[in-house]
Amino acid sequence: MVTVYAAEVLYSIEEGIRQMAKKVVVGMSGGVDSSVAAYLLKKQGFDVIGVTMQMWQEDSAEARENQGGCCDLSVAEDARKVADKLDIPHYVIPFAAEFKEKVVDYFVAEYLAGRTPNPCAACNRYVKWEAMLQRSIEMGADYIATGHYARIVKLENGRYAVQNSVTAQKDQTYALYGLTQEQLVHTLMPVGDYTKEQIRQIAQEAGLETAYKPDSQEICFIPDHDYAAFIDRQAGGRVPGRGHFVTAKGEILGEHLGITHYTVGQRKGLNLAMGRPVFVTEIRPQTDEVVIGEAQDVFSDTLYCHHINYMGMADLPEIRRVTAKIRYAHKGEECLIEKAGEDRIKCTFAQPVRAITPGQAVVFYEDGYVLGGGTIL
Repeated sequence: MVTVYAAEVLYSIEEGIRQMAKKVVVGMSGGVDSSVAAYLLKKQGFDVIGVTMQMWQEDSAEARENQGGCCDLSVAEDARKVADKLDIPHYVIPFAAEFKEKVVDYFVAEYLAGRTPNPCAACNRYVKWEAMLQRSIEMGADYIATGHYARIVKLENGRYAVQNSVTAQKDQTYALYGLTQEQLVHTLMPVGDYTKEQIRQIAQEAGLETAYKPDSQEICFIPDHDYAAFIDRQAGGRVPGRGHFVTAKGEILGEHLGITHYTVGQRKGLNLAMGRPVFVTEIRPQTDEVVIGEAQDVFSDTLYCHHINYMGMADLPEIRRVTAKIRYAHKGEECLIEKAGEDRIKCTFAQPVRAITPGQAVVFYEDGYVLGGGTIL
């Protein structure tokens, strides 16, 4: 069982940090959460610098017009207004090269391989943290901070971990499982102690223009949610064409639009006249086949994952009982985890879970803290 330091010890550590008036770079996305993060840290005595990461903008005029979410160029103006209100410096720094390589190229490659990627986790690990932290240190900063709904704690075993936010509705720890110990040591997440309603109220009372700005899209660089069209634009001639819907035994059921249009567990949009609901159970990129099955076929009690990132634990020397989430909206299920080879973990659930999807993350929790996670095979 994971145990944290006593509250009074954590409090003294936090107070010590504040008293040193450390410099912190806040990633300001132009939304209310990062705006309030900057506001709270300034109130706590930090020397705050606002940075807006310019990460992605498609080349076509139509794509630029429709671009939304945190990748919209207009967010820089919203962030600048907040910075002016808070009387802190604000910079727009290009991270397009890092975003293209670590997020967009990865996203496209995973879909072409028949897997369903997790671009937010990749962006957090390699762009919002790795790239921004390096740039921030070059600017003389001691910390970076974001508006994520999560908290960071130091555990009794000496390791740092992300802890669930106070609100389960907005908790974002699932997408943060890939952060390293070095990154966590230099990170602050002040928003995790509040609910969304409280954050909006703080913003309103502080006179921030972003107080009631809508939340950004789930995947910021595809605001129209047409993943297949985006992949086609990015991958060009590498996108596979139409193929067959088949049963697990290979019986042909019909023709599909291409494997990039589908994900495991999908029911809607199949356009199969089967007389009953059917679901995608597997994607076979080698043969361009999408396997169709019944509702019970998308449930399983076992998964394997790789590309493991250990967070609250340094290793997995023995079988451990944890709670695992297999997607952002998954409430979590009790399971046993054990090593199944080099950089591989086997996860056995107490109850079968729906739509275990290759390419997605599985994240392990204990007592509300992230122990680690990996990519589902």
